[in-house]
Amino acid sequence: MITSQEIQSIKQRFAIIGNSPLLNHAIQVAMQAAPTEMTVLITGESGSGKESFSKIIHSLSLRKHGKFIAINCGAIPEGTIDSELFGHEKGSFTGAHEARKGYFEVTDGGSIFLDEIGEMPLGTQARLLRVLENGEFIKVGSSKVLKTSVRVIAATNVNLIKAVEKGEFREDLYYRLNTVPIYVPPLRERGEDVALLFRKFTTDFSEKYKIKPISLDEDAKNALMKFPFPGNIRQLKNIAEQISLLEHEREIDGATLKKYLPAEQVRLPALLANSGGSQEFSDFSEREILYKVLFDMKKDMNDLKKLVLETYQTGSLSSNIMNKHQTLFDDLDAPKSFEDSKLSTPSSNLPLVLDHQQHAKEDMDNYDDESIEDIIHEEDDNSLSLEKKEKEMIIRALRKHNNKRKYAAKDLGISERTLYRKIKQYDIE
Repeated sequence: MITSQEIQSIKQRFAIIGNSPLLNHAIQVAMQAAPTEMTVLITGESGSGKESFSKIIHSLSLRKHGKFIAINCGAIPEGTIDSELFGHEKGSFTGAHEARKGYFEVTDGGSIFLDEIGEMPLGTQARLLRVLENGEFIKVGSSKVLKTSVRVIAATNVNLIKAVEKGEFREDLYYRLNTVPIYVPPLRERGEDVALLFRKFTTDFSEKYKIKPISLDEDAKNALMKFPFPGNIRQLKNIAEQISLLEHEREIDGATLKKYLPAEQVRLPALLANSGGSQEFSDFSEREILYKVLFDMKKDMNDLKKLVLETYQTGSLSSNIMNKHQTLFDDLDAPKSFEDSKLSTPSSNLPLVLDHQQHAKEDMDNYDDESIEDIIHEEDDNSLSLEKKEKEMIIRALRKHNNKRKYAAKDLGISERTLYRKIKQYDIE
């Protein structure tokens, strides 16, 4: 049984501040797992201090005299991660001028901390699974099977269960890694630890720069405790150092502290927000927005056709007709009332307007009333085919941007992933 004194000793050794029950439990599990050879999966939000737990496990293990390497899987490009982890042979790919040992070969007898394991490519996941199961790996460009004895400690800030469901993470690898799970709580779940950490950071800053440390009054402390700290310990440290540097008064009140706490993010309305995190909801929102744009465009086209028809029937573009269809011009720099501007047409532009009227009348003379009714009827039928209009808009956007989907998607107001799906759905070349 691990005692509270032993846990406190580990905290002092690894500079871990806090007395939260969740934090103490995580340390206890790490201490219990350390002497074994079991694989450990550390979960928790970014900035919560997961790497400290990997160091605790290695330092208390039988491999403590071996090498310890921490690797951020999300920071290594997909094309080179296999070479980094497992090594490569000379000439195995462009730029491989000599053979190279990978981390699993270099740390034989030690421990590897694989941070952001959820970002690891599927192909590399298969190689890692083989190492975990039988200690075997093959260098890039080689056919020779090599052996290694490495303890893997993994960490992630994403939900691997959901990644498995989406096919982004191997299920067999997940269960192989999750032999001993350790949950590192975010700062907002650690209660009084927030104030303790703030004091630690401000004290460290004052000792480094030989200045008086910052202190908080009761209002400032309450404001600090209520803030959610999405960036966790990193964010708290940055705020503590900013206040220590910029404030002349060394006792901080609530109003002063709030100037350094970022404002809460404004959430979009439910129709636009992807609150559930589901792709279906996101696609539904984008589709609704696109349909609304199409309906607005269709309505403007209907009103414009009616304007042209009435102009033809009356033989002139009168102020009454223009005022009747004034909503067509609301988004233009036009007068609010066409009558107030002397029929809304400066005398210098009147010949141009009359010329347009004459051309419109000549064009309309080529059609009888029956043909006009057919056009309107056809337009009403087309308004029901939203998919057809959606396809036309996508084609126009692609042509406009020379088939560059990134810019076409931005122009349409939808995500690039949704555009790919629509192109496939409508079989657009």
